[in-house]
Amino acid sequence: MGVCLVALLSAAAQDADRIVGVYLAEYEGEESKVSIFKEDDGTYTARVIWVKNKYDANGNLKTDSKNPDKSKRNTPCDEIVLIEKMSYDSKKNSWTNAKIYDPVRGIKANADCSFEKDGRLKVRGSLMGIGMSVYWDRLE
Repeated sequence: MGVCLVALLSAAAQDADRIVGVYLAEYEGEESKVSIFKEDDGTYTARVIWVKNKYDANGNLKTDSKNPDKSKRNTPCDEIVLIEKMSYDSKKNSWTNAKIYDPVRGIKANADCSFEKDGRLKVRGSLMGIGMSVYWDRLE
């Protein structure tokens, strides 16, 4: 492989890895921190790592009680995987081909992520032609 091709591939990987980090996410009155990391297969995953109010009114740890997969309903709220199998599209300068999970509603939707000019991460979910965007602020 030529030196120029190696440099281009390296630059593309760095662009793709820009998404890796920890973000503050606020949604439906819940405040959490989400870690986005790269998997061994080159895709990206977003997982909750902290929730401001992780206990319910009775002092019990909140879990993923609305997950359609019954085996995941006991997952602690600060360990829920939100996005899986996200890949970088260099032509669109965005991360696509992913599914996002909404633990508030218990549904999965198609997901795309991209950075806004102000540096915030725009996370867009869409299902059957209906879409919604939220914005995450990078912490680390």
